[in-house]
Amino acid sequence: MSEDQVTHADQIDEEEPLISPGMNWFVLRVASNKEDYVRQTLLRKVKIEGFSDLVNRILVPTEKIKTIKGGKQKITETKLYPGYVFVEMKLEEDGRIPQDVFFLIKETTGVGDFIGTAGRPSPMSVPEIEKMLAASKAPEELPTVKMEFAKGDHIKIKEGPFENMEGSVDELLPAQGKVRVIVTIFGRATPLELEYWMIDRAEE
Repeated sequence: MSEDQVTHADQIDEEEPLISPGMNWFVLRVASNKEDYVRQTLLRKVKIEGFSDLVNRILVPTEKIKTIKGGKQKITETKLYPGYVFVEMKLEEDGRIPQDVFFLIKETTGVGDFIGTAGRPSPMSVPEIEKMLAASKAPEELPTVKMEFAKGDHIKIKEGPFENMEGSVDELLPAQGKVRVIVTIFGRATPLELEYWMIDRAEE
């Protein structure tokens, strides 16, 4: 396993196969907020013990969301599957985890059980793997603002000179982190471009 893979295992290359030969993907339950710790610890242990032929990729898929407030951009990363770590590994012929690997994983702080029955982890289906790996790919460009509004939504302005005025969403401008809204000022419909955090859905 390359150093780059150890450091950036939550993001995969386009060239990597869906499933490595002879292996399958399994879902490991872990303590909440321990996902990254478990992943880094397991990657380190696998490397030290020389188990890379039994355990390959270990992923914690995340989503990057860009928010813009007061003209400043902030990128936050949220886990798509909180409480789970995805492990690509080889099982014994009877479907059990190889004993050395089992103890290596189970002795890691924060680890629960694999999803499966009676010590036999259930492999993920191909559509599940495709979805999980697609989420793990490094974004080619900065993420866009996650908008919580849609055209036509009835909104109320909560900050700025037009505070407490109500209107409707006319257009989303995610690249700028803004929303164009139509409000009635002095009896005329007036378009305003506001940063999206300055508005809220109006109570019907």
